[in-house]
Amino acid sequence: MFKKILVVEDFDVINTGIRTALEEMGIQQIEYAFYCDEAYYKIKKADLNNEPFNLVISDLSFENDGTPQHLKSGEELIEKIRLEFSDLKIIVFSIEDKSFRIQHLYKDLNIQGYVWKNRNGLKELKKAIDSVFATNLFYISPDLNSVIHPKKALEIKDFDIFIILNLSKGLLQEDISKKLKRKGIQPSSTSAVEKRLKLLKEHFNANNPAHLVAIAKDFGLI
Repeated sequence: MFKKILVVEDFDVINTGIRTALEEMGIQQIEYAFYCDEAYYKIKKADLNNEPFNLVISDLSFENDGTPQHLKSGEELIEKIRLEFSDLKIIVFSIEDKSFRIQHLYKDLNIQGYVWKNRNGLKELKKAIDSVFATNLFYISPDLNSVIHPKKALEIKDFDIFIILNLSKGLLQEDISKKLKRKGIQPSSTSAVEKRLKLLKEHFNANNPAHLVAIAKDFGLI
């Protein structure tokens, strides 16, 4: 089992629950950081002292209490860690459930586990720690499993790019439908645009068309 773990979390009540869970697993060396900058310096110092951490458990969101910080989120911290400590194992423990963010953390930042901070979060965290220690498999909370292992992948087509691109230009669904008809692209009805837009928002877990456009830009689709 992991011998030395760093918990990056700014709420005491959450830290208490995590501490209890880790102690129940027999982990003796547990350190805490309330800020991402603090976490990075702890990781750096431990490595320089040849006493490195084996695992980092980090939230993604941190409350701004006015303390100046270079690293303002767990995602920024993980990006920094990956630049210097590529082999350090990381589990994210967060209430965030947006698929595009989890996909980014999993595919681009190579985290080893993602645990949803819900009512079963601490139980899932213990399972994640066991899994990450014993296997090379990515662990994700069962409620979010479809984010990484979708039942049916959605193929993004030129038709979808056309819709999103025109949304980014401020066009309404009716206007997009008219442009499709002028170009001879089928389907072109307003209802077809509406249905495909609904499917795209569900696939990317977007709250609204503007959010969908932002996600598409993040993925380099437009």
